[in-house]
Amino acid sequence: MSDRILVTGADGFIGSHLVELLLKMGHEVRALSFYNSFNHWGWLEDIPESEKLEVVSGDIRDPHFCQSLCENVSSIYHLAALIAIPYSYVAPDSYVDTNVKGTLNLCQAAKNHKVKRFIHTSTSEVYGTAQYVPIDENHPMQPQSPYSASKISADAMAMSFYYTFGLPVTIARPFNTYGPRQSARAIIPTIITQINQGVKTIELGDLSPTRDFNFVKDTCRGFVALGDSKEAIGKTINIGSNTEISMQDTLELIKKIMDSDVEFRIDPARLRPKDSEVFRLKCDNSLIKKLCGYEPDYDIKKGLNETIQWFSDPENLKKYKSTIYNV
Repeated sequence: MSDRILVTGADGFIGSHLVELLLKMGHEVRALSFYNSFNHWGWLEDIPESEKLEVVSGDIRDPHFCQSLCENVSSIYHLAALIAIPYSYVAPDSYVDTNVKGTLNLCQAAKNHKVKRFIHTSTSEVYGTAQYVPIDENHPMQPQSPYSASKISADAMAMSFYYTFGLPVTIARPFNTYGPRQSARAIIPTIITQINQGVKTIELGDLSPTRDFNFVKDTCRGFVALGDSKEAIGKTINIGSNTEISMQDTLELIKKIMDSDVEFRIDPARLRPKDSEVFRLKCDNSLIKKLCGYEPDYDIKKGLNETIQWFSDPENLKKYKSTIYNV
């Protein structure tokens, strides 16, 4: 079998960074980009061409496509998903089709092709508002949005293939990832891009929730560490920093770094339904430390500085419609 690694969702924010890391490590990578008639490869367009990189366009919702996609690969990092929480309020069917059925299709294909490792991407959103902190892997699941419900289902589907068929599955559960290339619907890019474009008042949602923010390079290092650990097979493992910061304090930190006097205003349209908002997330990362010796390289200040630098490049900034609220 080839040692080629498949990354689904490779055209997205985290996926493109993971592809870069794997290529840097010398791996051959098959990168899945969501099929479109423009033949546009998302953030893979920003990665230099490499003899070790094969870009494939397709859709994990099609089981027949998934069978061919998984031919001659040794490992799969499955990141392809619909992730926007507000959009899941209005299009929940799409989340089941992509996140649950798409994961099923890939698991079936991975089983048929005897893939050696299957790293499935979860999310800290499956925990809902913390019942205790820090949140370890035994924390109850709380589906506070159709998105998180679809990810709970996808996690269960992937793990069922470990128990039923012996597929070597690991559930990687990253907490809130940020960094270059993140969608402007996320709060950190929203603030940075609008400050860079001279906006004086920025409309936002609730600023009281706390998050365990993780720089994208650290998240990707966590993925690779789990993929290299035999002890991680059959386990669900958090990737996080064991820290928390409120949205308000994050924004004040960005203002300070950028030397901005921008003001923030609550936009009711950006508020989640009352019982859907996740108010507190803080990761217990002791398991990934124990199994892999993993430690984050970036604290929030270092990560924000690098993120702000990237978003301040006019060539990067022009790729964003920062004044349009995109769910």
